[in-house]
Amino acid sequence: MSPRDHRITLLGKPGCHLCDDARAVIERVAAELGVPWEERDITASAEDQERYWEMIPVTLVDGVQHDFWRVDENRLRAALGA
Repeated sequence: MSPRDHRITLLGKPGCHLCDDARAVIERVAAELGVPWEERDITASAEDQERYWEMIPVTLVDGVQHDFWRVDENRLRAALGA
């Protein structure tokens, strides 16, 4: 499976400085590897708020929780097979 076959999702909320840090790492890695990514605001979903409120930012790779609070760039690259 190549990195381009994966999908990254960042779960966060407006005004979250850790989310800003995570977004910068994800944007850099995704752009470099050609991996699609999306961002989801947990305040738009009661289920997301209940599940992730104390962990944001949360990074999902292919829908599976990968990291929370911080995004480790090397760990993310490894999960994407890079």
